[in-house]
Amino acid sequence: MVTREELEKQLKEAMRASDEPRKRTLRMILAAVQLAEVEKRGALDEAAMRSILQREVKTRQEALADAERAGRAEMAEDVKAELEIVQSYLPAALPAEELEALVRQTMAEVNASAPGDMGKVMKSLMPRIQGRADGKEVNQVVRRLLGG
Repeated sequence: MVTREELEKQLKEAMRASDEPRKRTLRMILAAVQLAEVEKRGALDEAAMRSILQREVKTRQEALADAERAGRAEMAEDVKAELEIVQSYLPAALPAEELEALVRQTMAEVNASAPGDMGKVMKSLMPRIQGRADGKEVNQVVRRLLGG
């Protein structure tokens, strides 16, 4: 997982290379990291860093959707570039087959068989896949497998 020091080092490299999208994106990530460190009053652990990066991805996905709805192609391209940069710092996403296998395994562990057991499955499953799959996607797979 990426650390604050690595991000700062990559920001310096982006500044030397005059890579504006990377520089802008890294500055936004570092600002979010610094804010979280101030709130926590200390250094962030891996889970907190992953959470910040996921929040930055979500922010950019929403901005991309807004830009596309507004017909602002240039802005959408900028946001896509930022999104790719942020995603490069996150662990690789789980393939659909692997996600489904994890869901089935978790369902067996918590003895879930009906749509009413969805909460138990999600509670047990989400810590395992933290940062490797979108919550909406996980929710859909669980719902489909429970027959809801």
